[in-house]
Amino acid sequence: MKWDELEEEPCSMARTIGVIGDRWTLLILRECFLRTRRFEGFQSALGITRHLLAERLKKLVRQGVLRRIPYQEAPKRHEYILTQKGLDLYPIMMAIVHWGDTHMVDVRGRPLLHEHRKCGKMFDPVMVCSECGEPLSAKEVHVHPGPGARPTPEKVSLEKRLKPKARRRQAA
Repeated sequence: MKWDELEEEPCSMARTIGVIGDRWTLLILRECFLRTRRFEGFQSALGITRHLLAERLKKLVRQGVLRRIPYQEAPKRHEYILTQKGLDLYPIMMAIVHWGDTHMVDVRGRPLLHEHRKCGKMFDPVMVCSECGEPLSAKEVHVHPGPGARPTPEKVSLEKRLKPKARRRQAA
């Protein structure tokens, strides 16, 4: 796999990493979820160079994760707003935060606490099964090839053997 071709891989994780898989992009997304919207706000919060920030923002806009909206005409300036595709990254971001809160905090504790507006309680994000609602763990999940999976060598070999037979049947 080549780093700049991850978005073309027949793997959902590789394709996702192709969009959000570098530290600056993840930190830009963190800022978006913390409601930072303007170039100067990102730069100030992250200490990132203007060139690198502009490059990452352009990629997120091109990928449909952010929408670029003008807020000033002279000079022309834009805000960057999460699209639905971007908002759908929230569970990923919260999973990373939860892992950090569990494994990377120091003696002072968590840097941020998350409150659920509906119930008013502080929470930890959990992943649950979309079918039964039970919490998930890696040991309780089995993976099966889907329709977009890369063909296995056995499957490719079988298809090569069957194609000549299928062509002969079609010709008859």
